[in-house]
Amino acid sequence: MASIYQGPTEVPLPASMVYYFKNMSTTTTTVVRPKKALYKSPTAQVLFAIAVAIVLGYFSPQKAVAMKPLGDAFIRLITMVIALVVLCTVVTGIAGMQDLKKVGRVGGKALLYFEAVSTLALVIGLVVGNLMQPGSGFHVNPASLDAKAVAQYTNQAKAQSVTDFLMQIIPTTVVDAFAKGAILQVLLVALLFGFALSMAGARVKPLVDMFEALTRAIFRIIDILMRLAPIGAFGAMAFTVGQYGPAALGPLVKLIILFWITCILFVILILGPIARLAGFGIFSFLRYFKEEILLVLAISSSEPVLPALMEKLERLGCSKALVGLVVPTGYTFNTDGTSLYMTMAALFVAQATNTPLTLMQQITLLAVAVLTSKGASGVQGASFIALVSTLMVVPSVPVAGMALILGIDRFMSMFRAAINVFGNAVATVAVARWENELDAATVRERLGAIG
Repeated sequence: MASIYQGPTEVPLPASMVYYFKNMSTTTTTVVRPKKALYKSPTAQVLFAIAVAIVLGYFSPQKAVAMKPLGDAFIRLITMVIALVVLCTVVTGIAGMQDLKKVGRVGGKALLYFEAVSTLALVIGLVVGNLMQPGSGFHVNPASLDAKAVAQYTNQAKAQSVTDFLMQIIPTTVVDAFAKGAILQVLLVALLFGFALSMAGARVKPLVDMFEALTRAIFRIIDILMRLAPIGAFGAMAFTVGQYGPAALGPLVKLIILFWITCILFVILILGPIARLAGFGIFSFLRYFKEEILLVLAISSSEPVLPALMEKLERLGCSKALVGLVVPTGYTFNTDGTSLYMTMAALFVAQATNTPLTLMQQITLLAVAVLTSKGASGVQGASFIALVSTLMVVPSVPVAGMALILGIDRFMSMFRAAINVFGNAVATVAVARWENELDAATVRERLGAIG
């Protein structure tokens, strides 16, 4: 090994420095970084955990089901700081923004994008359900179904008006918003606080500095907690396979596979062109967020990856204020995966119970789903509740028919949560490009360097 002489002793040089000195005569300098061991890669760790969980769930279902607390604990560890992440990110972003009109402009563009793409997803789910007829051939008598199986969901589901939805955004108290962990309520508080600090100017700079320091501390906490991701993924996937394994799928495999394929095609054929218009490739973007997508697939919930998603988008070049506005809002208003699921699953129930739906009834179903899908964000089971509330408005489809897909909902929630997360990532970069915050060449360069 090469060394450098320093008096009576010789100090060995690192391997990368040896390579550098050997190539000093060349016109270009090559920086060689030690290759990271595969077992240290977060992606490899999560993949290994998922593989072990599937094997355990298949060969020892009872032991696999007992692993559920590992997944639940990881989700709770992350979700306990999400409200603080949203508050600090939005407050520091807006407080440091000179042009407050930009906040309203970004919010308006984001909501326009959300409504257009999520409604398109609802239409695609309706079209696929009509063309492929996943529920045909079941011939289930609604009277024979166990309505008690979905009773807990019907109790939680209710048809809500636009006024009801808007009123739910306003918390009873500031503390109540954080106690419930309601993202939209926390976002409203953060927006008001951010605007107030921005308008107060230099007089509140110490408070802004405190929020910036708190933000750095919270993201370090997230880094620590994410080291437990493989354990959380193992617990959640083991429970899923052990509880709802191959024996429980039966004839419903067709619906699961059809939904998975539709989600994949949605990414390629809908989000792909959007990404291309924004100046980057959809597959390099997928590689950039591979750890987050894998984790969501394992735990069937999108909320735990919210902090990591926001941090990666900022590293990509999106401003802190834009990320803080678009991502939390998108978690409620831009649920592409949930939209695909709701119309497709509703048609499945109608077809399986031999309930014919007219064109007008399907349009009504679509219109109701536009509103109810906005309440299905983040947590497990929320999409199922939203679907039940949608069917309650269209009485011709028996709500008891939801018992047919209750057992496989976990397998469908894996992909719908992943599409929700990835759709919001694409939306954030698209809005940032729309705002000229970053150029296409920078996005492609950073995606290429990481991918």
